[in-house]
Amino acid sequence: MIQQEFAYNAKKILESDDNVIGLAVVGSWLTDEIDQFSDLDLILVTEQKISNDKNVMLEYAKKLGNFLSGFTGEHVGEPRLLICLYDDPLLHVDIKFLTLEEFESRIESPVLLIDKGEKLANIIHHTEARFPYPDYQWIEDRFWTWIHYVLLKIGRGEYFEAYDFMGFLRSIVFGPLLHIKNGNLPRGVRKVETTLETSDFEKLKLTIPSYERQSLLQSLRDGVLLYKHLRTELFDSKVNLQINTEEKVMRYFEELENEHR
Repeated sequence: MIQQEFAYNAKKILESDDNVIGLAVVGSWLTDEIDQFSDLDLILVTEQKISNDKNVMLEYAKKLGNFLSGFTGEHVGEPRLLICLYDDPLLHVDIKFLTLEEFESRIESPVLLIDKGEKLANIIHHTEARFPYPDYQWIEDRFWTWIHYVLLKIGRGEYFEAYDFMGFLRSIVFGPLLHIKNGNLPRGVRKVETTLETSDFEKLKLTIPSYERQSLLQSLRDGVLLYKHLRTELFDSKVNLQINTEEKVMRYFEELENEHR
């Protein structure tokens, strides 16, 4: 696969760099799920911090192949990430630039391609990878206000904004909770087509509306039903349910539905 070829070539290029402590691979490489549509996720660990200088990050990236373009990942909350596109063949490569200390905090245990002095292996041995799980109380505190927000957009006729916000709810609420229910890591809606039970996937599909008022309202109601089902199944008694807010918002929901009947 082109991803492996790129990674092993990067290893050859970077091994002689005195500032490089290690090179690691994460993502689909770890689960042997790489296919022709996969990107490549690399972690470059260095003695001196690189992520505070975009130009240096780009210099490293340009050494590794036929570099087309690259930009940092502030939009996904990770400025230490350089998102790159290479040519011959066309390949998406994410490179995260970390120091040894920063490497200690990780969400998965990578495959090591370079590990000078076995420093990365030692960290992996003495620390635990922790994937971030959603805070159920955080979701419950926000969910009903989010539903009211979508209702306002539908009521005003701003259907595009309502449509887009349904995608937000799928990524932040429905997808992660369904993944947890199905024993998967809560990675938004990633691979829901193949990792959810058929019945759960069909329920998620009901939250996809068309550009039409009634469809938007129905998909939002289906989303509410899905959330309440998942809330019952996953949340424990420690989660304080916003019952009063829920009742008021659902009453407004009914009023909006009845306006055009």
